[in-house]
Amino acid sequence: MKKGIRFQELLPFALYFVIYLLWFQWLEERHVRSYQIIHLFVDDYIPFCEVFVIPYFLWFLYVPAAVLCAAAHDRDEYIRCALFLCTGMTVFLLISTFFPNIQHLRPAKMPRDNIFTHLVLFLQRVDTPTNLWPSIHVYNSIGAHIAVSRCLSKQDARHGFSFRKWLRAGSFLLCVSIIMATMFLKQHSVFDVITAFILAGAMYSVLYHNGRISLRRQRRSSRRRVRA
Repeated sequence: MKKGIRFQELLPFALYFVIYLLWFQWLEERHVRSYQIIHLFVDDYIPFCEVFVIPYFLWFLYVPAAVLCAAAHDRDEYIRCALFLCTGMTVFLLISTFFPNIQHLRPAKMPRDNIFTHLVLFLQRVDTPTNLWPSIHVYNSIGAHIAVSRCLSKQDARHGFSFRKWLRAGSFLLCVSIIMATMFLKQHSVFDVITAFILAGAMYSVLYHNGRISLRRQRRSSRRRVRA
């Protein structure tokens, strides 16, 4: 397995994240005359379930943890993960900038009074129902799970440890829970989730599938040069 990256190699990703936050904050505060409403009929059949606020908030730990996991264990996996996340977030920012969108799915009143609904109310106060498409919660969760799963699989192959299968399973369950949370908390339309999957599939093909093919070709050409 290749060595992890040096600390300073994290700086470009950290710098991009700062730019992302500033851009997103501007999007949230800017004045927009009209928004495109995001809605699918299936959204009306998904019940509100406040318990999903737990995995929704865990996303803010899950994605950075996945990036650090890749950075610590495999430089190539870190680069792929960083490119995956940054590309998706950039696409999201551009769509939100030139195609302002909004949803009207949030309940007008909380159906229950408990710690989870209080957390949902806090979430709604700090996060407007605008700038939704595609869902970055969904897209980055997929990217995080891919990075974690690939790094742990490589470690298993090298050291023969089986307990990391449970870590991969845990990552998968958390990823699925976060995706479900975006809909059950009425933070996103099913449309946002579907488009996030489409974007993630396209980026996976570019960075992982096609990247692997290119790497194999480079190895074959280098072997031919050695034989020659």
